[in-house]
Amino acid sequence: MAVEAAGPGSRFATAYLNMEPGDCHGDHSAVSALVQAGISRVVVGMRHPLQHLRGNSIRALRSQGVQVDVLGEDLKSKTLEEAQKSCLLVNAPIICRAASQVPFSVLKYAMTLDGKIAASSGHAAWISSKMSRNRVFELRGRSDAIIVGGNTVRKDNPKLTARHGGGHMPVRIVMTQTLNLPVEANLWDVSDVSTIVVTQRGAQRSFQKLLASKGVEVVEFDILNPRDVMEYFHDRGYLSILWECGGTLAASAISAGVIHKVFAFVAPKIIGGKNAPSPVAELGMVEMSQALDLLDVCYEQVGPDMLISGFLQPLPDVTPVIPSVDETFAIDPTVTPHESSIIFFYKAWDPFGAFSNFSPHPIQMPDKNGDYVTWLSVEHYYQAHKFSEVDDPLARDLVKNIKSAKSPEEAARIGRSMQRQQCHLVRSDWDTVKIDVMYRALKCKFSVYPHLNSMLLSTAGSVLVEASPHDLFWGGGRDGEGLNYLGRLLMQLRSEFLGESSTSSESSCLAV
Repeated sequence: MAVEAAGPGSRFATAYLNMEPGDCHGDHSAVSALVQAGISRVVVGMRHPLQHLRGNSIRALRSQGVQVDVLGEDLKSKTLEEAQKSCLLVNAPIICRAASQVPFSVLKYAMTLDGKIAASSGHAAWISSKMSRNRVFELRGRSDAIIVGGNTVRKDNPKLTARHGGGHMPVRIVMTQTLNLPVEANLWDVSDVSTIVVTQRGAQRSFQKLLASKGVEVVEFDILNPRDVMEYFHDRGYLSILWECGGTLAASAISAGVIHKVFAFVAPKIIGGKNAPSPVAELGMVEMSQALDLLDVCYEQVGPDMLISGFLQPLPDVTPVIPSVDETFAIDPTVTPHESSIIFFYKAWDPFGAFSNFSPHPIQMPDKNGDYVTWLSVEHYYQAHKFSEVDDPLARDLVKNIKSAKSPEEAARIGRSMQRQQCHLVRSDWDTVKIDVMYRALKCKFSVYPHLNSMLLSTAGSVLVEASPHDLFWGGGRDGEGLNYLGRLLMQLRSEFLGESSTSSESSCLAV
């Protein structure tokens, strides 16, 4: 749309994108449009947060000869840090979807200067000005759905339309445990936009049938709570949800950690009332030090009202974390900091679980006499060699026990526990040789199993990360703080295989 609006002015121009385009298909994709319009340079505020789309459009544009500069990578300055932050904030919904299992949720309410969302009688029309209400229509128009509770339906009978003269109309969601709702309500009119009622399983079956007859969808939950409801709508593809509920449901949603941002319209009015409701009900906090502080707070005057907005939780960082980044790039020069995909593996049943030293792939390795010995897994071989070449009958027995262990997990349990309990039985050079021991075993495994060799070579250009959250030596750790030696050894082995000549050298191990 932008290049069509610019017309001939697009030629040799610079396009500024707050986010890398998604993987669109067809002649009218973003990449094709920019290239065909003659754009010579594209400045990208952030890479696409979804891993399977990340970097695709940037690579495609560069392959077409377009100069692409990414904020924080190719362009860096204090001023650009603010621009980059703005790009993150405007793309908060897709960032949250990439990092969590719930849609981006905004809690919106209007209140008086003394913190009331209605009078003691329940009357609430209108607290905010018409200009503020128009802003709410804009918020609705940018949302996939609007959520209210049963109280709001009973007391206000809302329509929850965007009222912006056409275009997108968000789905209306009513969250109610009891299904104690009026037979007639504006939300049951689904001629223009659909309504979904989420409720406790088994609640008022007859009323569920009535709603279904009106075209209202009813979804039952075993235990109705905001977290499960949001995960459900995440799975249905919802990206952004606007909560326009009362204080009780708002408190429940905040406590469940599903609210990301707050929009509070504060009107210069005082209504008073001991029993007048507030925007957020009981959160269980007893000290002001427990109060939730908003982040990236903005203040904006909207007519006579003040709009205060901010985030209840920081935006997640979806930039892939590469453990031991400098060492990783030194191992494989084909891997680049920003372009490389990351392949995580941990348990043997993961998609790339065969990379694990615990995978059930027997290997045969030569002993000190040159005779080949069968080991049930790489982990068996690795754990046993902690105690090999130690002149002690207990150490020799340990090697036998580990070798005969029925599973890699059992071999690891024996080796690790005895390393702690009988540290004098561990070979004195273990810290020096353990990486080489693991590498020899891995090389044997990936040399004798063709399908494993092909799987490893298929990852060329990707960073391999052993995703154990606890092992900070062989694994990458929970947040990339680990050394990731297993991933790095596999990348080193991959480079070695890729660099070998067509005439393979004689292997030092045999297939089982």
